[in-house]
Amino acid sequence: MATAERQEVQAVAKWVRMSPRKARLVVEHIRGRSVPEARTVLAFTQRAAAREIEKVLRSAVANAEANHDLVGDDLVVSAAFVDEGPVMKRWRARARGRAARIKKPTCHITVRLTPIERTPEPAPAPEPEPKAEAKAETPKKKAAPRKRAPAKKKTEEAEA
Repeated sequence: MATAERQEVQAVAKWVRMSPRKARLVVEHIRGRSVPEARTVLAFTQRAAAREIEKVLRSAVANAEANHDLVGDDLVVSAAFVDEGPVMKRWRARARGRAARIKKPTCHITVRLTPIERTPEPAPAPEPEPKAEAKAETPKKKAAPRKRAPAKKKTEEAEA
């Protein structure tokens, strides 16, 4: 059986001046969501990485619309990940002629989109026709278990 290959569109932003760890925290929020939902999540996320990831998402949607004739709102974020880029190493002067290393990390952000799989909804089942002589039956109450009366004690009066 030949399976239909799923169309996948991606956009990559390379050498983004941001820590990959910080960007991964934001990317986790949009993975698996639809594009409109992901845009909303990114718009209300207060981290700086959300702005960069939103740019990549917008780019991926533009790629899908321009190159593959897909509708942007009918796409879902199938994969979103952040890879480490090169680390720029700088030096800062410290006391007594020493130097301290400053690391300026970069990252590569990738967003992949696929069309939403829409399954045709099954037609609703026909409703059964009402019977001509349908009696309005009230549900029968289940009889409560009988409690046994306490055993009578033999007294002197009962014997007399």
